[in-house]
Amino acid sequence: MKYTPMRHNSFGLDDFFDEMFSGVSNTSLMRTDIREKDGKYYLDVDLPGFKKEDITISLYNGNLTIKAEHLSTDEEKDAKGNIIRQERYSGACNRTFYVGEGIKESDVHASFADGILTVDFPSEKKKEEDEKKYIEIL
Repeated sequence: MKYTPMRHNSFGLDDFFDEMFSGVSNTSLMRTDIREKDGKYYLDVDLPGFKKEDITISLYNGNLTIKAEHLSTDEEKDAKGNIIRQERYSGACNRTFYVGEGIKESDVHASFADGILTVDFPSEKKKEEDEKKYIEIL
């Protein structure tokens, strides 16, 4: 099984085009380590500054998509309660991996700790239609 990672920044531009035109890669955006052990793939995705609530994982047509969105407001008020400084930050990023159409939602497990999202799923799983089925003769 081969993974096809796709990474998008909040502007919707693909890293392939960023690298092609600028020669610079945004490798700090959702940096991912992929390893295989005991019949499973493990993805370790760096998401510093994000909380568990900011992250969603979806599976559709064999594509596993990890999306992280963050919105924060930092404001300072004077003694009377008037805002003297207010800064806002919002950001979103996502990354998609082709994991195969045989992988089901129940096969995927995820945990988040210390800014690292860990996702695991079976390394080889055939579509149910491709498996040999036996029909009972009555």
